[in-house]
Amino acid sequence: MKSTIAEVYKHVGEEVKIGAWLANKRSSGKIAFLQLRDGTGFIQGVVVKNEVAEEVFQAAKSVTQESSLYVTGVVQKDERSPLGYELTVKGIEIIQLASDYPITPKEHGTEFLMDNRHLWLRSKRQHAVMKIRNEIIRSTYEFFNNAGFVKVDPPILTGSAPEGTTELFHTQYFDEEAYLSQSGQLYLEAAAMALGKVFSFGPTFRAEKSKTRRHLIEFWMIEPEMAFANHEESLVVQEEYVSHIVQSVLKNCQLELKTLGRDTAKLEKITAPFPRITYDDALKLLHEKGFNDVEWGDDFGAPHETAIAESYDKPVFIIHYPTELKPFYMQPHPERDDVVLCADMIAPEGYGEIIGGSERIYDYELLKKRIEEHNLPEEAYNWYLELRKYGSVPHSGFGLGLERTVAWISGVEHVRETIPFPRLLNRLYP
Repeated sequence: MKSTIAEVYKHVGEEVKIGAWLANKRSSGKIAFLQLRDGTGFIQGVVVKNEVAEEVFQAAKSVTQESSLYVTGVVQKDERSPLGYELTVKGIEIIQLASDYPITPKEHGTEFLMDNRHLWLRSKRQHAVMKIRNEIIRSTYEFFNNAGFVKVDPPILTGSAPEGTTELFHTQYFDEEAYLSQSGQLYLEAAAMALGKVFSFGPTFRAEKSKTRRHLIEFWMIEPEMAFANHEESLVVQEEYVSHIVQSVLKNCQLELKTLGRDTAKLEKITAPFPRITYDDALKLLHEKGFNDVEWGDDFGAPHETAIAESYDKPVFIIHYPTELKPFYMQPHPERDDVVLCADMIAPEGYGEIIGGSERIYDYELLKKRIEEHNLPEEAYNWYLELRKYGSVPHSGFGLGLERTVAWISGVEHVRETIPFPRLLNRLYP
């Protein structure tokens, strides 16, 4: 019967047929050990010369790395295997014999691996990262669907920008100017006025000339928006959501976390509620830690975020940033006109900001004033302003960057490993 590697546990003692690729192999005289992968997982196939036909053993000896084959064998329990099972091979049918596969078991440089990203994805480490990414996506839909949110798909081509146009990719839209989306937020605000609680999950683009381990040119964001929700209520949703995806990965990706050598004890601490610290108190904390170069009104960079996060073993919210640091649409603090009702969620272990969110301005005149102060073209934002004319309500939302979140939960250092085909400052291939 046919099986996948992920489902061999259902067939202990039975003979199964698996379509697979040869990830690696070794042999010692009369036994060949085939490391097989089929996309669902990895398993070792053991070929014993005295127990198979001669042509089967010769096939096992001659098959090359990343050749495709059908393997028939009996599933056995094996406590030494990370999977817990291995295959006693009875038959091998080679589909295509690969030659000169470029990624060998030896060490390769990052640029070489990135040039061969289409093949690097096959490795056990990259497989584990992609499986964790998939689990985060699955549990994201689970969380928001269970919480009564409606999935909405904002446009990727837009005529306006939520946060200014300095980091946007410009394109020509027939006879109009257009940009690739840097956020679906403004459109989600419109959708929230129709559907109450909504979320989007899609690609966004930032034309940042950054080469840090936290930045990509194209990345994916989860952006919820909630009508009749204030800033504090939004923070509760954020911490419950992040707790949910971490616990889901812990529950469903133990093998992948082990493959990556992830310290799961640190992830087990990630349960809501999360600590909150104001921008003012964060600044004091930084000064105590020796960061005397940062002053009130300055944005926090990666070293600052890392230093703040070191004081906690959970993600921490930095709340109430100075108004001048944040986009035009954020609601002012009711008791201070120099800060806004916003928060950045900073992940532990030096992974930086994974969520940015705020309560939105819902007063028509104030929003119009902010648009003018930011020198934004009012005609491009007329529809957005109209949301404040027809039944405006307090509303809040946030955006989570998927790749940074995958990097943190999986414990990989650079976001380029957390998306199948990363777009970096100097990389558009493959």
